[in-house]
Amino acid sequence: MRSFVAALRFLTLLPLPGRYGSDARDLAASVWFFPVVALLLGAVAAAFAFVVPHHILPAWPGAVLTVILLLALSGGLHMDGLSDTADGFLSSRSRERILEIMKDSRTGAMGVMAVACTLLLKAACLAQFQWDELFVRVLLMVLAGRCMMVVSIMLLPYARPEGGLGTAFFTPRSPAHRLACVAWALGVLAAAAWVLQSYAGLVAAAGALAGTLLLAGVCYRKIGGATGDTVGATCEIAETVTALCFSAYHVSLLVEPDHVTRLIGLTGGVP
Repeated sequence: MRSFVAALRFLTLLPLPGRYGSDARDLAASVWFFPVVALLLGAVAAAFAFVVPHHILPAWPGAVLTVILLLALSGGLHMDGLSDTADGFLSSRSRERILEIMKDSRTGAMGVMAVACTLLLKAACLAQFQWDELFVRVLLMVLAGRCMMVVSIMLLPYARPEGGLGTAFFTPRSPAHRLACVAWALGVLAAAAWVLQSYAGLVAAAGALAGTLLLAGVCYRKIGGATGDTVGATCEIAETVTALCFSAYHVSLLVEPDHVTRLIGLTGGVP
């Protein structure tokens, strides 16, 4: 129970009283509950997205409010990590300097651009979904982001030798324990994706995993591991990639086969 409360404290802005679930051991064990808390957060955001866009407001204002709600549920913590990661990784500096830049509370131009692009992409994707699609797709976006955080934590060592806010999540674990955590997170995501969106859900989940692995490789090359900021960036990137995959699937359904045939014919591919 302490680990579940720790996950709630870390992933949400719920005003939980006292210090229950706040020590390092609770935080380290809370990784197991990231998918569970994600389902709760996703249900809240998905219910909002199901009601507001297309019912109370037009698609675009509703999509923007949904993205704002996603930010509010985590207090902007993950988006802040994306901003810091962009500032550091895109600075073309040494490993030590990148870590210093990421720790700086000031936001640079690269961070602002990364945040703006992410927010715009999410809103643009959500705005084109039909109202009956929004519930499951927003839920899967939130779930994918938190499950990919688990993957990032388990794949990479902690990059700051002096320690930091994310130290508790990177406690030494056996390979079997790390594999079990990754399998649990991916299993929950894959099961939810299949039940809620069938093949489209699995493709979106695979896209989120591919984006996470790509970012993990960049993190290892740039700073030799992960930090709390890169884990937050992983969440935001996984959410965005999931939305983009659903968006691409949505567009593919709108393309009629005879339109494709005529286009190929115009280019000389079909007599």
